[in-house]
Amino acid sequence: MQKIKIAIIGYGNIGKGAYEAITAAPDMEAAGVVLRDITTAKAKGVPEGLPIAAHISELGQVDVALLCVPSRAVEATAADLLSQGIHTVDSYDIHGDIYDVQQRLKAVAQKNNAVAIIAAGWDPGTDSMVRGILEAAAPKGLTYTNFGPGMSMGHTVVAKSKPGVKDALSVTIPTGTGLHRRMVYVTPQEGVNFADIEAAIKADPYFSNDDTHVIPADNIDALQDKGHGVNLIRKGVSGTTDNQLFEFNMKINNPALTAQIMVSAARAATRQPSGCYTLIEIPIIDMLPGGREGIIRRLV
Repeated sequence: MQKIKIAIIGYGNIGKGAYEAITAAPDMEAAGVVLRDITTAKAKGVPEGLPIAAHISELGQVDVALLCVPSRAVEATAADLLSQGIHTVDSYDIHGDIYDVQQRLKAVAQKNNAVAIIAAGWDPGTDSMVRGILEAAAPKGLTYTNFGPGMSMGHTVVAKSKPGVKDALSVTIPTGTGLHRRMVYVTPQEGVNFADIEAAIKADPYFSNDDTHVIPADNIDALQDKGHGVNLIRKGVSGTTDNQLFEFNMKINNPALTAQIMVSAARAATRQPSGCYTLIEIPIIDMLPGGREGIIRRLV
């Protein structure tokens, strides 16, 4: 069996999880890691023997690139790789922009006979699939997605990017019916006005629609916990029958699950016609290793 060769773009928490998931997959192998500054590889914990490159062209054959980069860097990174005919998978998490970014990447992917899978994390991603299943089961009704409590990777990256921030951590607290509180712990750089940092964080679209609290903290490492979770509830109507109630729960390690879903989506990317897809457009069977007969006999 010819294995799918996967490149990892970036090597933070998700990049590390992606490497672990690739090594555990029976049909994949890691082609290497792409870093803007290859001198940081040791500090980032890139395993010895895993090829490291400043540009993906240095890695030889690559079938799929996993974009383990901040959401705001995804579109430009994906467009560049797709233009080279390399499939891409990302965990873009700016919900309101997903469709527009998808359409722009679709044009690039189709022009270069490549496949992009966008927003392939757990939310957006597999939670989107669950919401779809529940809506199919009860077409009329309401769905509430309650995140946490736990560390939000996307929100943490945004908080860290603000001028004057030395380190930061964003924790999501569910308050019910799909509403959330953001607890943002920040270590400011010396001499920086904390009020300016607080205002910048609260004004960012990642935080501006939620109840956001920015709190000074001397030691962010002492607060770190990569655990997260979701509680998904739908109450609705099947046909004309009321009071159908569904609940989906999970408690997970955030980067590990995000990385695993991206790796499973990478498998699916090699099985789709050219274009750009979200996970709810991908057949679940295409995300699983092995032959279709065995999967159907096992799961159906």
